[in-house]
Amino acid sequence: MRQLILGGARSGKSQVAQERATTAGQPVVYIATAQAQDSEMEQRIELHRQNRPSEWEIQEIPFDLPDALTSLSGKGKTVLVDCLTLWLTNLLLKGLEPMQEGMKALTAAVDDFEGNLILVSNEVGWGIVPMGELSRQFQDNTGRLHQDLAAVVEVVTLTVAGIPMAVKGDIK
Repeated sequence: MRQLILGGARSGKSQVAQERATTAGQPVVYIATAQAQDSEMEQRIELHRQNRPSEWEIQEIPFDLPDALTSLSGKGKTVLVDCLTLWLTNLLLKGLEPMQEGMKALTAAVDDFEGNLILVSNEVGWGIVPMGELSRQFQDNTGRLHQDLAAVVEVVTLTVAGIPMAVKGDIK
């Protein structure tokens, strides 16, 4: 089953994703997309590390996410990616074209993925329209990516205040 778990900052989406990965009954591969560019991000990453089970395989993949998913497809493992918005930011900093190419490649890799896949991403479209061009490109393309992924996964969950709400499909 392929899942997309969305939510705002500190909504509990990562915790929901980790609970689902733990109960899947398979070895877990956790793909972290963050890059520690400053001390505050280092602290966020460390908090996530402390909250993950120690037996999980960890892969740090800030750019080549589609290739990583392709290589893990059909391997009998639950793959948890946290998070797509950080991955998208990494690509956007390389330029708009690499980001859009990456989005297409990711959607294709998710569509072709065989097994349990849990994707975590920030819902960024409910706030005000950003003033800067780069911020608007990020917000617009994140929304497009979520739509494309929602079309190919079986389950979409919105997490609010730690409560997962089914948007598409049902995890029960």
